Amino acid sequence: MKFITLSISGLLFLNSAAFAAQPSGPIRIGVIQPLTGSVAYNGQAYVRGARLAVAQRNASGGIGGRQVELQIEDGQCQPANSVNAAEKLIQRNKVPVLAGAFCSSATAAVMAVAEKYKIPLLSGVSSKADLTEKGMKYFFRSAETDRLMAKTFSKILAGDLKLKTVAYIGVNDDWGRGGVEDFEKYLNELGVKSVMKEYFDHGTTDYYTLLTKLRALNPDGVFVAAETQDGSILVKQLKEFGIETKVFGVGSWATSDFIGLTGEASEGIYAAVPYVSNMKGDRNEAFVENYQKQYKQLPGKYDASGYNSMNILMQAIERAGSDQPEKIRDALYKTDYEAPNGHFRFTEKGEGYGFDTVLVQIQGGKTNVITQAQTDKP
Repeated sequence: MKFITLSISGLLFLNSAAFAAQPSGPIRIGVIQPLTGSVAYNGQAYVRGARLAVAQRNASGGIGGRQVELQIEDGQCQPANSVNAAEKLIQRNKVPVLAGAFCSSATAAVMAVAEKYKIPLLSGVSSKADLTEKGMKYFFRSAETDRLMAKTFSKILAGDLKLKTVAYIGVNDDWGRGGVEDFEKYLNELGVKSVMKEYFDHGTTDYYTLLTKLRALNPDGVFVAAETQDGSILVKQLKEFGIETKVFGVGSWATSDFIGLTGEASEGIYAAVPYVSNMKGDRNEAFVENYQKQYKQLPGKYDASGYNSMNILMQAIERAGSDQPEKIRDALYKTDYEAPNGHFRFTEKGEGYGFDTVLVQIQGGKTNVITQAQTDKP
């Protein structure tokens, strides 16, 4: 398998002697993602990106001469299932590091397991702002927070969409509620009035009652926090109701899966996301080309998240010169990773920063970048 080489500054190429005292088998990385259920589209995209990163690394010799092997479990975005997956990966599969678990509520549950066993856990997706405020010593996040997105893009949204009133709709979990709260806070500070706040369960297929209320209120805009399956059904039903309210939000809005499922119903939607395939830059062009060769489609935010997460972890293992969990944890704090969407580093709390985020509008089935901003150190 041949890949275009990405130029990564700060990458430390250790020779195989650094791993001489380590086992000769593969280096295992545990991955917990929703592979079934209403968020499966997104979890599977993460895994595709992760597998591409590992394939590239293994094709170039692995880490210290050892191949990298993903151990993947289905957490279904459910806290209990994700905890069971973490216990299995740590106890049975003996992984020294974990990546997951997508939904913020599931990740919060796995954080306690990682802390108990002193195993580093990297989330490339979970965006509830307070996850890095819990005092955990083994948790890292290479993802945007909804608070960051709200702070960065609320003023542009309020001005461009001429918002005076907004309705808020979110999935009924930690991430959905957190996204609604963060955007409502910043838009309220700009003088935008809240007229509705409603939540739905994962896997909902009938939004009739919610949309009837929305149509009666007729707000200037509606903010939605939803992933691919739930969001696509909601948006299509919104259009079927003849509701012309401007739609914006966070989640999977700018992914090819979402656009493909919604078709014309996605036209005009604004999305605040950390990645789209048409972001500028040589590293992204190389990533998109490699991804398309492998999967015959364009990558989205979750594909990029899996790709970035694995590269961050593999570089940390290489810097550590070991697959011992504490050494990997210490090496993660020294992350200096050049990604398709910017430059990743971590704070002392494990919060990622330095990478780019974008506000896009879907036009003609494609993402049009309205503005791009680098994330500052918190």
